[in-house]
Amino acid sequence: MAPKVAIVFYSMYGHILKLVEEEARGIREAGGHVDIFQIEETLSADVLSKMHAPAKSDYPVLSDPKTLEQYDGFLFGIPTRYGNWPAQFKAFWDKTTGAFWGKYAGAFVSTATPGGGQESTVISAMSTFVHHGMIFVPLGYKTVFGTLADLTEVRGGSPWGAANNRQEAVGGGAPVTEPSQTEQKVQKQQTSTEPQHKEEHDKSGPCGLPVKCILS
Repeated sequence: MAPKVAIVFYSMYGHILKLVEEEARGIREAGGHVDIFQIEETLSADVLSKMHAPAKSDYPVLSDPKTLEQYDGFLFGIPTRYGNWPAQFKAFWDKTTGAFWGKYAGAFVSTATPGGGQESTVISAMSTFVHHGMIFVPLGYKTVFGTLADLTEVRGGSPWGAANNRQEAVGGGAPVTEPSQTEQKVQKQQTSTEPQHKEEHDKSGPCGLPVKCILS
């Protein structure tokens, strides 16, 4: 049976949304089933207007965490806030219970600069994953080392997960908000990673983890 993955994201200006759609495409191409949910907004319409935020996307709003219990794993799209979850995501986590134990979790992020929290945001997210007993699935270097080690262009992404530099303004050029072809390549590779991990997990038998029961 194809693994069921939920992509859960928050996006104020649409930068993470571009990554979401690439991630979803990659999951489908890898043979997985994917549904997309956006986190509920906590800011008022007046505040959003003053921040010049565009209208939200049409993806369903995830107001009840129980909706996610039917999925095998999650990919969280996180626009960094000081190297951490945005407040809207934290409000969602405050409503959860222990129902996500044993499920897979990965993350992809969007930052304003290459050093704006692409790794620290995922590291911060891991604390949440650990408290819920979820299994963190990083992108790793194995399948994307050549891409991530290429220094000929400024791009997002790391072994922690795919990413986008939403304000790429090198040499005084205009800001770039669309994921580059290189970033999209990394995103696509990440989306094939989680289904592969679940397949290995299912092969490992009653121990439940792809470590071949080395402690049994």
